[in-house]
Amino acid sequence: MIHFDITDKEKELKSLETQTTNNDFWQDAENSSKVLKKINSLKAKVEEFKKLKTELDNIIEMSDYLKEEPDDEMKKEVLKSTNNLEKEIEKLEITTLLSGKYDINNAILTIHPGAGGTEAQDWAEMLYRMYTRWANANGYEVKELDYLEGEEAGIKSVTFSVNGDYAYGYLKGEMGVHRLVRISPFDAGGRRHTSFASIEVLPEISDDIELDINPDDIKMDVYRASGAGGQHINKTSSAVRLTHIPTGIIVACQTERSQFQNRDTAMKMLKSKLLNLKEKKQKDTIDELKGVQMDIAWGSQIRSYVFCPYTLVKDHRTNYEVGNVQAVMDGDLNGFIDSYLRWNINNK
Repeated sequence: MIHFDITDKEKELKSLETQTTNNDFWQDAENSSKVLKKINSLKAKVEEFKKLKTELDNIIEMSDYLKEEPDDEMKKEVLKSTNNLEKEIEKLEITTLLSGKYDINNAILTIHPGAGGTEAQDWAEMLYRMYTRWANANGYEVKELDYLEGEEAGIKSVTFSVNGDYAYGYLKGEMGVHRLVRISPFDAGGRRHTSFASIEVLPEISDDIELDINPDDIKMDVYRASGAGGQHINKTSSAVRLTHIPTGIIVACQTERSQFQNRDTAMKMLKSKLLNLKEKKQKDTIDELKGVQMDIAWGSQIRSYVFCPYTLVKDHRTNYEVGNVQAVMDGDLNGFIDSYLRWNINNK
């Protein structure tokens, strides 16, 4: 059961607004921006709750009137208003579920194909397109950070950010292994193939989050960028690869215009990965750190996409499924995202 405590939300909003009246509030630009963002988010939820409460009261009042004075036209109007209100309440419920520490942040996604060469690499590219379409349809901005093309088709890996409020909150449930079953376009015999790809989803960590990273633990390599982004990226060694020596974590960025910008972005990516590991308290050995990731293979998938012999996309955690595979591949993921958020709150 999902609860929206309007009293607590109003108290939190009032406390945050009080902070803005302090004389030194605006001196810390980073913190003031963060607080204002939170105020706007809370204010929108509180106002939406009050609006829905008013609409509900009106429907109840009209329903009571209809018991005394039946009216077919008014009955249709009440039914229509009730259906619309139900949808609006569902939307508010979903935003209420986005209360995690980093849910409001931008998201950084990395896609890796599993074993299988060209077939798996093509699947990784299909997933990249799917998330890009979802982001565009839902008002988010996608920024490619690192891209490694496949040898024949598809991609060997891609890292990109999805920028906008609650991007991480909505996309965090996409982390895991995604399985594809289809007739392979790369198989002359027209046989059915199963492919896997893994999705890593991390929140973009803002500069005000402190992490003790020893500069001596970071190895930086520079190289010429090879992905999309314009001819300028191929003229100088502007691409940056950072390796965190104690954990073996590697991040790379090649799409900014200068080496310094690529390094800054790569440091944000590294910070996100290290914070994720820190919060899971699995830092003792490299094996333990890598043990967080599941094998990109059978038995570990969170979702299956079946193109043949029937069409079905099914999430194995929530059992939510859709028969229109093409719509899902075109970015229609909100049903899966919503069902995961509800499932996750009930399984904590």
